[in-house]
Amino acid sequence: MKRNLINPYSDVRDAILETARGYRGTPFRHQGLLPGRGLDCVGVIVCIGRDLGLFRYDVVGYPRVPSTFSSLLQHVRAAGFRPVPLTDALPGDVYLMAIIDRPQHVALATDKGILHAWMQARQVVEHGLDDMWRSRIVGVYRFPSVA
Repeated sequence: MKRNLINPYSDVRDAILETARGYRGTPFRHQGLLPGRGLDCVGVIVCIGRDLGLFRYDVVGYPRVPSTFSSLLQHVRAAGFRPVPLTDALPGDVYLMAIIDRPQHVALATDKGILHAWMQARQVVEHGLDDMWRSRIVGVYRFPSVA
C-alpha cells in the first residue's frame, strides 16, 4: 500500500485508529468483546481486527493474569501479528506490556500515546505514553497485512 506524502500513515492505519477511537468510553469488562458494552485490552485489539477484517483469531477463557511469561505472546503470534523493533513502532501498532513481572496487557499505539481498556480507569481510554507506560513495553507487534 502506498503512503500518502501528506499523511505518513497508511489508510489501514488511519482506519485502525478511527475504529479504536470509536471504542473510547466503553466500560472495562474482562474478556469483553462488545464495543460500547464491555471490552478488555485484548478485546480492543480483537474487535479492531474483526471490524476491519484484519484477522479472525480469538481466544476466550483467559485469566486476568497469564499463567506463564509467554502465554499472551503465543496468542499474539498465533493471530498473525509480526514483531517490529520499538524504534519502528507506528500509530496502529500494538504494544505488548508487562505489568508486575510478565506480559499481561496490550495497548494500541496512537499519535497521542496509547489507547487501551484500562481496568483502573474502568473504561477504554487514550492518553500519553509517559515513562511509566513506556517502561512496561516488552514488544511491538504489527497487525497482519499492515505495512
